[in-house]
Amino acid sequence: MDIEWRLPRHARSVGRARTLLREQAASWELPDEVTQTAVLLLSELMTNAYRHAKVSPGREIRARCVLEAGRLRISVADANDTLPTPSEASPDDESGRGLTLVAALADDWGAGPRPGGIGKTVWFELKAQPQQSW
Repeated sequence: MDIEWRLPRHARSVGRARTLLREQAASWELPDEVTQTAVLLLSELMTNAYRHAKVSPGREIRARCVLEAGRLRISVADANDTLPTPSEASPDDESGRGLTLVAALADDWGAGPRPGGIGKTVWFELKAQPQQSW
C-alpha cells in the first residue's frame, strides 16, 4: 500500500502533510504511537525541504508513504541536490535537531539522489503493524 502527495514548497505544506499522514495512518489502522512518531518525523523532513531546498518557492515537495511487510517507509523529495547531514545543535540553538531526531526515533533512515531527476530524497522507516481487531 502506498500513497504520494505533491505539495508546494511553502510553510503551510508542513501542516498539510501532517494532516494527510494522520488520515492515511487511520485508514491503515496504524497504532497511535507509530502514527505520532511518523507525523513528528515527517514534519521534520518537510520542514527541512521547505527551509533548505533553496529552489523557487513554487517547486513541489513530494511526500510518499509506503506500508509493506509491517514497515512504514516515509520519504520526502525536493529539487535540491545537497544531501543532508545531522548537525550538533547547542542547547541555545533554536533549530538544527531535525535529522538527529529522525536518526534517534526511526528504525532506519537515509538520503540519496532522487531517482530519475534533479534533487534528493530523504526517508525513514518505522515498524508498523496495523492494530488487531478482536
